[in-house]
Amino acid sequence: MSSCLCGNTFLLRRARRSAISSVIYCTAMICGLASHANAGPASAMQTLDKNDPAFFKKMYTDKKGYQMPYRVYVPANYDANKKYPLILFFHGGSGRGFNNEQQIMHENAKGTHVWTLPANQAQFPAFVLAPQCSIEDNWGDPDMNDVNPKLQMALDVLAAVEKDYSIDSDRIVLVGQSMGGLGVWALLQNMPDKWAAAVVLESYDNFTNEKGIARVPLWLFQGDADLTVPVDLVRTMVKQLRKANARLRYTEYHKMNNEIWDRAFSEPDLVPWVAAQKRGAPAVTAAAAK
Repeated sequence: MSSCLCGNTFLLRRARRSAISSVIYCTAMICGLASHANAGPASAMQTLDKNDPAFFKKMYTDKKGYQMPYRVYVPANYDANKKYPLILFFHGGSGRGFNNEQQIMHENAKGTHVWTLPANQAQFPAFVLAPQCSIEDNWGDPDMNDVNPKLQMALDVLAAVEKDYSIDSDRIVLVGQSMGGLGVWALLQNMPDKWAAAVVLESYDNFTNEKGIARVPLWLFQGDADLTVPVDLVRTMVKQLRKANARLRYTEYHKMNNEIWDRAFSEPDLVPWVAAQKRGAPAVTAAAAK
């Protein structure tokens, strides 16, 4: 009887978590659109020219004619005889659309442009790739963790960029915030051996493959006052990942809501930590596993 009770308790907890994640998922979509609609004057990092010359505008078209806009930053003095790391950035809800602009502007500006700052390029001359998800779609589902059509198109865009440029396949790093984090969680669980590392901000997931995630160095950021993704759920995720011996670094900001991107992408250790990662390599430092 005790085993049945434990089993039922587990199912009830799982059902509750699934229901909560569905609410979070829907809320995140709505909040993402609302934040975009209300976006006003911002810092220098956020007031970008819509034809930002740092990122080339490109369009991917698949064999069926479906299209995905994307922006790609190419390091200065690019040399095709060298191999370059690449940041694959998945925008939040406010970045959705088809204008090939929103995914690197406003809330998504810091996450795409921190890597392109001259000082950071000097130590880490990386490409930055930012595909754009259409307004009616999203990067992932926290319960399914599947590679949905839009996420697959983003992978196809990555393959196209790898064909066009000299990319180091051992140094491709996933970065996702809010809705974008859903895509990162799905990719980590479906193809963990492809990525050098991952950075996730303010995103929740019902894991289906913790062991897969555990193979990839991960830095997770969360605000403890986040009303969209409650911090208790993220703390539970952290416990699950640590139990799976994940190579996890977790940073939690006190009295901050889900708009933590400026703080997270300004962490002095972030770029050096990402720059040090390589697919299949052992943990870089003891701190990276904390």
